[in-house]
Amino acid sequence: MENTQTKGGLNKSLKLIFVYTVATGSIFTFVNYWDSVFYGYCGTGTFLAFGLMTIAILPVALVYSELASLFHTSGGELIYNTVGINKHVGFLASWLIMAAWISVPPAVVMAIMTWVNKTFNLGLGTWPMVACAAVLLVLYFLMSIQNVQILVKAQAVMLFCNITVTILTGFILLFSGHWHLSNFGNIFSTTLDSVYGIPGWVIGMALLITPYFGFETVPQMVEEGDFPIKNSKKAICGSILTCGSIYVFYYFCVAGLDGLQDVYTNFAQDGFLTIATMQNQLGWTFWPIVVGLLSCLLGMGASLLGFWMSTVRMLYSMANKNFLPKVFAKVNKNQQPLLPNIFLLVLSLVFIVLQNSSDFMSAFFNLMSFGCACAYALTMISAVCIHHKYPGWKSSNAVKGGDAFRILAMLIAVAIAFFCTLGQGIDSWICFGVYLGVGVVIWLWMVCVNWKKHPVEIETPDGVKTF
Repeated sequence: MENTQTKGGLNKSLKLIFVYTVATGSIFTFVNYWDSVFYGYCGTGTFLAFGLMTIAILPVALVYSELASLFHTSGGELIYNTVGINKHVGFLASWLIMAAWISVPPAVVMAIMTWVNKTFNLGLGTWPMVACAAVLLVLYFLMSIQNVQILVKAQAVMLFCNITVTILTGFILLFSGHWHLSNFGNIFSTTLDSVYGIPGWVIGMALLITPYFGFETVPQMVEEGDFPIKNSKKAICGSILTCGSIYVFYYFCVAGLDGLQDVYTNFAQDGFLTIATMQNQLGWTFWPIVVGLLSCLLGMGASLLGFWMSTVRMLYSMANKNFLPKVFAKVNKNQQPLLPNIFLLVLSLVFIVLQNSSDFMSAFFNLMSFGCACAYALTMISAVCIHHKYPGWKSSNAVKGGDAFRILAMLIAVAIAFFCTLGQGIDSWICFGVYLGVGVVIWLWMVCVNWKKHPVEIETPDGVKTF
């Protein structure tokens, strides 16, 4: 692929390594913030749950790799499901995946402020924290409208710091003298109830799909990629294997710590379990701050940037393909989509207020895993449909086993989505209904107004097609 730039479009300048770091930085979860949630789901067996989920998600990722090498523009789920089924399903799948993506920026800045408030004993109330989080969002927004090279390099530095401190902390905990196999106890313990005879631990494992979503950001970046499109598979699968391996190692090291259950019960049900254990059980003061700075501040910042870039590019793609008004496809002097960035900033600011004035945002956040799994399942179905509708399209990353493998990936995604539904409350479903309702309004505008004037157009291996 040539290092060129489409007039009025995105800057085609990203090396494969940076697309890989965008995906890995997006995936690599808040290991030292959400650790309390994971422990509640799967107890000391969290490391095993992550190992199983890594294996489960790989077939889905391989099918994504197959699809990514067929289409050279950003859009991912929007493109695959429009071409495979129709434009209505294409919009639905992209709206579902964005339910997860747009939850990340407000969640990250509030998590960062929570850590800062706790660590430095600032005693900030809710609204001062909201104000500080809003300032952080504006700073990330200003970063996001700069040249993409600045963005991806900044994210890569944040990711490297997070991974380094996570692995180093794992070894420190393992050889601290406070780690014993006897502390594992029942590795299938969970705070979740069994539903329909399905163990709560299994439901918890399914909910761990959230720390894996992010590999699908690669198809959002291919339009800016300066590398052979077939190499996108290395970024997709490499990001999953990198993160999955570190998850298994790190949570194995955490699971054997002395007093973990007591700290979880008394100090850390709302987050920062490992940091709280180092402080309250091991008596450490310096290293927990180092972990917080590099893992919480920089690590979560890397995730925010990854999903911010992906959401912006999905909205940009929607405009280019006539799902949204063309104004969403206009870029600034740095070849960054301007209105999608502004839209995401405003939406994130609204969500910060909502998550602190009601249960709306927290309930909405709980459905990230469900939205991801549904989008993955639809995309797997579309992969089968594309293979049959366009047998002449040959992917350089074709999966071995053909439709049997694609159907296996679909069944895995459907099973995960089903298990995720068992872990949701009524508030989550209400919030999901509200989110879908907004999508329905946009969809009605497309059907009744936009598509009558501007049909959906997508670049395919056979050229631009109308849908």
